[in-house]
Amino acid sequence: MSADAVATRALSTREIGDSMRRAWCVVLVIVFALAAASCGGGGDGESGDGAPSRVFLSLGTAPPGGAFFVIGSALAEVLNEFGTGFGWTTTAEATSGSQENIRRLDSGELDLALSNAAITYFAARGGEGWNKAYPVRAVMTLAPNVALFISQAGSGVETIDDLRGKRVGVGPAGAGFEFFVGPLLAAHGVTYDDFTPLNATQAGAVDLIADGSAAAVFVGGAVPTPSITQATASGDIHFVRYGEDAIQQLIEEYVFFRPATIPADTYRGQTEPFEGLDVGSMHLITSAAASEELVYNVTKTLYEHRENVVERHAAGRAINPNNVVRDTGTEFHPGAIRFYQEIGIWP
Repeated sequence: MSADAVATRALSTREIGDSMRRAWCVVLVIVFALAAASCGGGGDGESGDGAPSRVFLSLGTAPPGGAFFVIGSALAEVLNEFGTGFGWTTTAEATSGSQENIRRLDSGELDLALSNAAITYFAARGGEGWNKAYPVRAVMTLAPNVALFISQAGSGVETIDDLRGKRVGVGPAGAGFEFFVGPLLAAHGVTYDDFTPLNATQAGAVDLIADGSAAAVFVGGAVPTPSITQATASGDIHFVRYGEDAIQQLIEEYVFFRPATIPADTYRGQTEPFEGLDVGSMHLITSAAASEELVYNVTKTLYEHRENVVERHAAGRAINPNNVVRDTGTEFHPGAIRFYQEIGIWP
């Protein structure tokens, strides 16, 4: 073999060795990078280098037309705007309402949800038709759900007793209105068997009384409620009053019922205050299995930026020291309790 051939062979051997060493270096870099990614993350939205990783949160609301959808969207916007340090991307999902939200929290399809406190009360206990006790926890008590029957003037429905024999809207199918409408009717000596119940969303309920398909409909939520605003804007609406004895009976029997007043001039044509009922406040709930750190941060973010919620809907005023910790019969999540204890408002 010539000297040139020997030199060429030696050079090729060195090049192969260098290539192998470079390849092993690349492999080692990848291995260490993967190890750092799996072990070095900060959890609950923090990556290993301290930068927030993306955390996708879903917040269940209700169909458009009621307050749940509007307020749930406001909460999601505030979490997105002020939760950037946690990497949150929060989506408010339109659902059929409280019952669906509770079941989807249990299945892990939702992270947070709005619910009516009366519905959550029975779900957490496995009562009134629920197939089990659902492990849900309260995060904060929000706006009163001031709900009532409304009718077109001249429909013949002036009192709860007048519902007998009529076609009556009782809320969306599957939303769980029966959990508070049922006891409310019973306190007045009326049952679902006494009239023809119709299911519709709150927006759909307004159409039912507008075209005469129903003599009365049950609507409400945080004040002002979009569906009632819509109804009073286009027609002469009568607010069906509750009996005083019935109100007292409900308050004594259930922790989630409370007196509530709709101030005069809240809706067109409403010249006097309406003495009604909070039939189960809206509240933000989560699964008992939710991360304590996540719930703590969500609670802190919403509470500290409550004025930003108010900018989006007046119901944000319910996020105040006296109301957010109010007991509606559902146990609070430890993450929420920790924050409320830190700021000195936990009872």
